[in-house]
Amino acid sequence: MEPYQLYIDGQWIPSESGLLLEVENPETHQVIAKVPRGCGADVDKAVAAAKAAFASWQFAPLSERIARMERVLAGMRDNRRRFIETISAELGCPVKVAAEMHTDPFLLETANYIETARKFCYEERRDTAVVRREPVGVVAGLTPWNFPLEQIEKKVVPALLAGCCVVLKPSQYTPLTAYLLTELIDQAGYPKGVFNLVTGRGPEVGNALAMHPDVDMLSFTGSTAAGRELARLALSNIKRLALELGGKSAAILLPGGDWAYGVKAVLDTVVLNGGQTCNALTRLLVPAADRERAHSLILETLRQYRTGCNSDPDTDIGPLASRRQFDRVKEYIQCGLDEGAKLLCGGLPQQDADYGIPPTVFVDVAPNMRIAREEIFGPVLVVIPYESAADAVRIANDSEYGLAGAVFGPEEEANAIARQLRTGSIYVNRGQWDVTAPFGGYKQSGIGREGAREGYEEFLEVKTIYDRETSGGRD
Repeated sequence: MEPYQLYIDGQWIPSESGLLLEVENPETHQVIAKVPRGCGADVDKAVAAAKAAFASWQFAPLSERIARMERVLAGMRDNRRRFIETISAELGCPVKVAAEMHTDPFLLETANYIETARKFCYEERRDTAVVRREPVGVVAGLTPWNFPLEQIEKKVVPALLAGCCVVLKPSQYTPLTAYLLTELIDQAGYPKGVFNLVTGRGPEVGNALAMHPDVDMLSFTGSTAAGRELARLALSNIKRLALELGGKSAAILLPGGDWAYGVKAVLDTVVLNGGQTCNALTRLLVPAADRERAHSLILETLRQYRTGCNSDPDTDIGPLASRRQFDRVKEYIQCGLDEGAKLLCGGLPQQDADYGIPPTVFVDVAPNMRIAREEIFGPVLVVIPYESAADAVRIANDSEYGLAGAVFGPEEEANAIARQLRTGSIYVNRGQWDVTAPFGGYKQSGIGREGAREGYEEFLEVKTIYDRETSGGRD
């Protein structure tokens, strides 16, 4: 097994540390690759290369930036199957999930970013001034393990299109997707130093990037606790911050709604990808008088999901991503039992030989229980009864998070409630994901937005140039 290397200043080089990290396939528990355990010296090299490249890359014509990214997108499309297989292997998810949740949507999003950059208004005439949007500079992108392509694409693609230079640190658990994308960026012919890849552990590489004086922006996706610490480090020299953090999103079933559709939509977010999704709808709020109907629908719907080999295109449910994640979810299930929540299905796994946890549903959960307030990041749903629509809104908003949500009910009422929820995105009934709309959260779910025009603007600074005298007199 040949170890991978770092990509710095347009070259593949070994880490100064001389150390390697193993990448495990969560389904087979086999080591499938070894990547460098980067260090502070590697970060210094990468940031220096990015800073030097930015001197000219910021002035590269928009047409050149778009042309290079179009080559990357063409490579992504040509290598779609490789992305699917790589994500399935390093994350441990079924190939069906790797295709439908992890790959295809973000080929579309890359194409949309290209169109956004092409149509964006970079200069606007005001009265006596011009307001310009210019690239922010050197961007450090720190990405999580649970969506290895999406979270890289959401940072690298708009940053390069905007004229920024990038140092990417992917998760140490799922770095192979980043290597595949780096190959395509290298083949697209970007100038040396515009894009750099440094793999390693968060406390070593991530913290070094957050504190580095020549990094202008930190874009991080991960837990709220990690984001809080990285933000503290980054603000030591006042970097721009984009943080996409945790969630404990609520879905509300209203009387008169399409509950069969709503329950399936909720369970898709909780079951697929092992619930390892920041905007999973892990709190389901149901009318107290109709709770038994909701419980029956949940049990009926769960029978539609299939567990099996990840390579089987019909498999829906795979293992969790790591032993650490498996142990974390087990602890939360035990916590729910200890808190007195009623178990509808699932529960503690029967064996620890693999990382599989069955879809687990707790019912009659009190809103103040830990399992109703903390992000579990596993296939665990809590069902909370409510007495009125106002009560449902109060429970949904009673959270330190505000990332996503959903409302299923009569159209007018559902839309009215959606506008009362303090969260960054809301699905109403059969509403579908829109590649031209931004994503991000309120409260402790983050700072800034990703995707669409708003996500592109995160990588642009605003400059005002006063270039005209006042045209009229003053009172």
